[in-house]
Amino acid sequence: MPAIAPRGRGRRAITEINMVPFIDVMLVLLIIFMVTAPLIAPSQVELPRVGQAARQPERFVQVIVERDGGLRLRDSARAGTDDRITLRELPARVQALQGPPAADTTGAVPVIISGDKRVAYEQVMQVMDALQRAGVARIGLAVQTDAASR
Repeated sequence: MPAIAPRGRGRRAITEINMVPFIDVMLVLLIIFMVTAPLIAPSQVELPRVGQAARQPERFVQVIVERDGGLRLRDSARAGTDDRITLRELPARVQALQGPPAADTTGAVPVIISGDKRVAYEQVMQVMDALQRAGVARIGLAVQTDAASR
């Protein structure tokens, strides 16, 4: 028997990319992402409310960061006296007003940082960092409540 050989037209190589398997894989991945996306819990941050404020302590030390970046120190026990100070002087002066460090910091005089709203965030953070590095206890930030702004 003679062998049958194809004449003229042989099998040609397919030069096209078959997209069907690619589309199948993409649809499966899409379904997987659609099923798992609702299971991922979004991180929730509870921001402080400015409309409510805690009762202000009887005695406190206030560090005022002015618009020009200058610092003033105010002791509530000496009403009406503001001392201009530098960032270098700040920790020692605040520690002197707070008194000797105690093991229990709940009785320490609180330090309130009041920054003008036009002051750069970095300046307020420099003040807070200097106080924390010096071991000053009970540092807080002053805000204007809704009731005070009316």
